[in-house]
Amino acid sequence: MAEVLTAEAVRDELGGLAGWSQDPAGITRTVELASFPEAIGLVDRVAATAEELDHHPDIDIRWRTVTFRCVTHSAGGVTRRDIELARRIDEIVGGTTR
Repeated sequence: MAEVLTAEAVRDELGGLAGWSQDPAGITRTVELASFPEAIGLVDRVAATAEELDHHPDIDIRWRTVTFRCVTHSAGGVTRRDIELARRIDEIVGGTTR
């Protein structure tokens, strides 16, 4: 099983990521897109990457606002897999935000 990172280690890792925050339930980033179809397109691209990594974020879609939450449920916290997924999400988001 993957090792849960300490809160300090998560904070350190988030220093190199854009727009991510930490709470007891995981790490979260919210992105606002120009339109609903663009939001769905972003989710589709993240879904393909999540499948590739075999690690999936919780995703909340509200019109053109998408929130990603990364946590390794089976480990009970944030692991290196979540940090890697967050990095990949950042790469995908790139210039797609409004």
